Amino acid sequence: MARIKKVLNTSVVLIEREGKEIVAFGKGIGFGAKPGEQIDQSKIDQVFLSAEDLRMQQVLELLSNIPEIYLSMVQEIILYSKQHLDTELQQSIYFTLMDHLHFAVERARKGINISNRVYWEVKNYYPEEFQVGEYARVLVNKEFDIELPEEEAANIAFHLINAQGSANDNKDGMKKAKMIGGIVNLVRYHLNTNLQTDSIHYSRFITHVKFFVDRFLSGHLMEEKDDELFEQISTLYPEAMNIAFKIKEYMQEVHHQSIPKDELTYIAVHINRLLKYSELNR
Repeated sequence: MARIKKVLNTSVVLIEREGKEIVAFGKGIGFGAKPGEQIDQSKIDQVFLSAEDLRMQQVLELLSNIPEIYLSMVQEIILYSKQHLDTELQQSIYFTLMDHLHFAVERARKGINISNRVYWEVKNYYPEEFQVGEYARVLVNKEFDIELPEEEAANIAFHLINAQGSANDNKDGMKKAKMIGGIVNLVRYHLNTNLQTDSIHYSRFITHVKFFVDRFLSGHLMEEKDDELFEQISTLYPEAMNIAFKIKEYMQEVHHQSIPKDELTYIAVHINRLLKYSELNR
């Protein structure tokens, strides 16, 4: 049995269930409710956030200072993201996104624009998250009759990127976007050609780089187990392997970590596809 401990607003209440404090979301869940009353389970949405999972005092302060309209918008944005992103989001996204949107609207009303230094990378390397960010930007603009810049879609996308996976994953969106951008720019420079960003080969390459960066940041790079394949790819695709070694040097110099041969092998395979496609379109 759950009872109301505190009413935060008409859509959010703090409840106590089995000796634990939980933040419960639901339309009209707090309307007319009073502390000590048993909660109407039918009004609770699927979102529950335990005090063990979040810094409860910060959450309570955040919810008490942000108008309820932001909760409604975030719920709509999360629903849209679930329909367009093939991944689960941490529950904390509700709070971080509410806080971000509230601050973004305040900045817009004051004419303050903070540029996103990796806008291009986010838009091109995380198109699905960027699409959700653009949906959110349009929603906010319409609700508050303001004009958030297109860069704001990338800012929102950052929160979605960071909320993917478990809470213990290394999911720093800014760091990931910069790392991906650095690798792709290095490949572009050494290929000495304009990459066809709408090609399937480019798309596969970007996907591989994104997974490589995920493994790199989480400390789960592939082990050196297939020397024979490494030697074979080095012989068959020497130019692609040479670029792969440039990536290894870049990661060693900038991020102070070496890349195993198996990772270089698969990077070279994808670079070779780009090479072949570029040559056919010259």
